[in-house]
Amino acid sequence: MSWVQTLAVVVHVLLAASIIGLVLIQRGKGADAGAGFGAGASGTVFGARGSGSFLSRTTAILATLFFVTSLGLSYLFAQSTAPTSVVDRVQPGQSVPATVPAPASPPAGLLPSVPESAPPAAAEEPAPTPVPAPAQQ
Repeated sequence: MSWVQTLAVVVHVLLAASIIGLVLIQRGKGADAGAGFGAGASGTVFGARGSGSFLSRTTAILATLFFVTSLGLSYLFAQSTAPTSVVDRVQPGQSVPATVPAPASPPAGLLPSVPESAPPAAAEEPAPTPVPAPAQQ
């Protein structure tokens, strides 16, 4: 991945996190009902019109930038020329081997040697499980 792609991905992730933060800060439509009962202090922080216009505009700008970086990322990653599939790597005129070569035998020291005249090991039978006596009343 080139440095331009890396930079675009970092900006894209930061924009996404900023949008999430701004949306969580904003008041919902139902919050206006609480202002009628004495909880209308939001006008003092962001001005007389409240926080709606500032946060809404900032969210809209960040959302537009998020869409632009999404389109830019799709364009940047579509420009990669390296084949990503095994099928893409095979040229049309190449011959493909019809048989798979047999695997080589493992080196002599890796497997334990077992004499051919040794009888097979007997399977051990599991121990019988004890049956509990019926309870007397």
